[in-house]
Amino acid sequence: MQLFSSEPIAQPLAARLRASTLDEYVGQQHILAAGKPLREALQQGALHSMIFWGPPGVGKTTLARLLAQVSDAHFITLSAVLSGVKEIREAVQEAKQQAAQYRRRTILFVDEVHRFNKGQQDAFLPYVEDGTFIFIGATTENPSFELNNALLSRARVYVLQSLDEAALQLLLERALSDSRGLAERQLTIEDEAQTLLIRAADGDGRRLLNLLENAADLLEDGGCIDVELLGNILGDSMRRFDKGGEAFYDQISALHKSVRGSNPDAALYWYTRMLDGGCDPLYIARRVVRMASEDIGNADPRALTLCLSAWDVQERLGSPEGELAVAQAITYLACAPKSNAVYMAYKAARQDAQSFGSLEVPLHLRNAPTKLMKQLGYGDEYRYAHDEPDAYAAGEDYFPEALAPRQYYQPPARGLEIKIGEKLQHLKSLDQRSSRQRRAPQ
Repeated sequence: MQLFSSEPIAQPLAARLRASTLDEYVGQQHILAAGKPLREALQQGALHSMIFWGPPGVGKTTLARLLAQVSDAHFITLSAVLSGVKEIREAVQEAKQQAAQYRRRTILFVDEVHRFNKGQQDAFLPYVEDGTFIFIGATTENPSFELNNALLSRARVYVLQSLDEAALQLLLERALSDSRGLAERQLTIEDEAQTLLIRAADGDGRRLLNLLENAADLLEDGGCIDVELLGNILGDSMRRFDKGGEAFYDQISALHKSVRGSNPDAALYWYTRMLDGGCDPLYIARRVVRMASEDIGNADPRALTLCLSAWDVQERLGSPEGELAVAQAITYLACAPKSNAVYMAYKAARQDAQSFGSLEVPLHLRNAPTKLMKQLGYGDEYRYAHDEPDAYAAGEDYFPEALAPRQYYQPPARGLEIKIGEKLQHLKSLDQRSSRQRRAPQ
């Protein structure tokens, strides 16, 4: 028995079925259909540097290869995970050699381009500028946050979308019938199992083919893929969820906006989507506390207490009791009266604090624990509110002398803030009638 075989290792199904022509390419018709921007650029021979932004398994690498094929360009690929400045320089030399010897354009494809640091991204700029190569980067992250503005300004961003059910269905049928795929195995798949497989792929073509190949490996030729077999392969989670990635922040944003929009059903949907994808419930609990202060505030102060209690339950009891407590808090927030008055007041006050610098505390508001401080006037003319009528020092000024009084907090007529607003209006009227009012608020 030979320890090392010289026979080549079989390629994965996804690699064998990689589209070899644009007509075989599945999905992304919003940029590749007749009359769409990328198709037009190809037909006119106006290939340009570009960024493909989209989730995993939607064909970013395949599309880059096809663009090189259609435009008869030399194709070089780099992985930002494995490459550095040395590999970039080698790619530049290879591109220059292609241009000098064969008068052929080069497409340099960089997978996971967001993983390159600023210096590495900057290394591409001169060669994109002088046309040494056409740059195509692929990323699953938002280019606005992850790529240098200089690189972004030299490339057009194309958003690639998750594959829809029709595209996944086409890919599945091709895998079972194509000679490069599983045709010789003569496998079949039950309708219910087919639906489950497409749902489990969750828009990811590579995931669909990998799952199909895993199922095929467990069957004899001519076998049938059924729901039970797929269930054993899939396990519990069937959702794509990149912790810390673009999908992560999109979903927490959808949850927050559903709460703000007073839609408990949508809020629960996004909450369970995140849990289903593997999100840490404690992270969601922390964000829910933020929602209570930002979007409900003093319209219903009980919301903050309830959210803190839900967070505590999640920490103490874990799943599933904690997850239910957080769900209770989310539905309460969605149904509660909404107010961002505290949030807006906080931001306005913070802006003034940053803009006006270190203004002195007025003498009458300073504490005077020593004799010297008293001699310097600390605490002079301070009015102890509890000694005043209604425990309110009407007309008193609590702002620095160089800063006119502000009204940051403006409660709306919702929930408890109706009462708060009425009280503040009453106190304002007392200020206006007071002979001791120092300055009118702005």
